[in-house]
Amino acid sequence: MARGGQGLARVAVVVRAGAAPLWWLGVLAAGIGALVPGLTGRRIGVLAGAALFLVAAAVVATVRRKRYTALAASAARAGKHDVLQDRAVTVRNWRRGHRWWLLLAFLAALGSAFAVPATAGMLMAGCGAGLWLKSGWIGRREQADGALLWVRVDWLARGNGRPAGKAVRAYRSTGIAAGDAAPGGARRKTAALV
Repeated sequence: MARGGQGLARVAVVVRAGAAPLWWLGVLAAGIGALVPGLTGRRIGVLAGAALFLVAAAVVATVRRKRYTALAASAARAGKHDVLQDRAVTVRNWRRGHRWWLLLAFLAALGSAFAVPATAGMLMAGCGAGLWLKSGWIGRREQADGALLWVRVDWLARGNGRPAGKAVRAYRSTGIAAGDAAPGGARRKTAALV
């Protein structure tokens, strides 16, 4: 990066990076856990899991919204020497940095099935759904403001991959067409060739 440029990662992509692994590992753990009768029985485990799924999705989707809003409101325009990180690189970095936590959460969800079947797996899946909802909320804000939000990569490394963590002091913004991810962090759909 020349002349003081910074590596920037999309905020919505960082938020969305954990959604798929949490969702699929949670679904897998819940499915395997439902096969085990457990101490409480399957019915109680699945009902408790459904309640925890809804609570986790709501909490994860809404937590720290004021912080995201404040950082977005004060976002400075990205400079011409700033380097925009690809979506795939951001997702890969987040998942590499959290792979052991994801594995431990999955194993804990499997182990807890012997006490309360499927509950912890549904809780994990709810956290994944909440991250998808949060990235969608960020995407709607980006669309409304006509600007994509970016965070410095070095702040993510120190803040353990949290785009609204204490290490993050400000966001940068670009035009809505910058980068290879759509608002909300999903892959940008390419126009069909004619």
